[in-house]
Amino acid sequence: MSKTDRPDRRTFAIISHPDAGKTTLTEKLLYFGGAIHLAGEVKARGQTRRARSDWMKIEQQRGISVTSSVMTFERGGITFNLLDTPGHEDFSEDTYRTLTAVDSAVMVIDAAKGIEPQTRKLFEVCRLRSVPIITFVNKVDREGRPAFELLDEIADALALDVSPMSWPVGMGGTFEGIYDIARDRLYRPASDATGAYEGDAVSVAGINDAQLDDLVPAHVLAQVREEIELAEVGYAPFDETAYRNGDLTPVYFGSALKDFGVEQLIDALADYAPSPRPQPGEPRDVDPGETNVAGFIFKVQANMNPQHRDRVAFMRL
Repeated sequence: MSKTDRPDRRTFAIISHPDAGKTTLTEKLLYFGGAIHLAGEVKARGQTRRARSDWMKIEQQRGISVTSSVMTFERGGITFNLLDTPGHEDFSEDTYRTLTAVDSAVMVIDAAKGIEPQTRKLFEVCRLRSVPIITFVNKVDREGRPAFELLDEIADALALDVSPMSWPVGMGGTFEGIYDIARDRLYRPASDATGAYEGDAVSVAGINDAQLDDLVPAHVLAQVREEIELAEVGYAPFDETAYRNGDLTPVYFGSALKDFGVEQLIDALADYAPSPRPQPGEPRDVDPGETNVAGFIFKVQANMNPQHRDRVAFMRL
């Protein structure tokens, strides 16, 4: 679809099991979208310990998201509404309500742990409404399970077709970056001490391009070439209709902490995630383009500031 053909709004949520890296990914999405100018580690000391989306004291103390909040950022002419949802099971009711207000979701999976109980529960809520899901396999810069094992688990445990859109070049101690299968690009760690991705990518003619021989150690490259060739044969090619129907999930590998794969994830939301769709309701469905004003209040939040008796209702128009 050309840019002029696609509506300019994406409303999505991030679902995951606790500690899969959802809060860090949220912060990096806001950072790359220009909504915040400093992205620090969630568990850093002092003032930097608090992530942008975690404002309550319990969230600051425990480093987890408890309440849902709404964040907006713009990138490439598209407005993204990110509905932050609690991952901890004690606060799942708030998450369930929030998931009724989104058009798509990003499912974050820990590369070392795979599908976890809370991820499965939240996925089933999305399935009830056929919410399209993009999968982000996080923490590939650490030691984790093989990519094929993770993909097969997603397919088997969630009964979804999977379509790998990127691939880790090594993992943990052998991590050399991310290969973008869809665009034939290699993203490598920066040469500075942080190891973060600084924004430069190498475009190649394919995974067998000779350029890669000078960029990736031979033993790692040989394995990645074999894995990607097998993946392209063994898994379904990306189909936008199947994705939007909730039958297929495109899978991106990355590291939110090291900024790997985050920009590719934003681009995927822009390119594939649906714009506002008709909402089911009684006595009739509500079309987003109609002239009557209609809304769905999915959250009421009180006592955000101890100095005031405040209350805010979050409504999707």
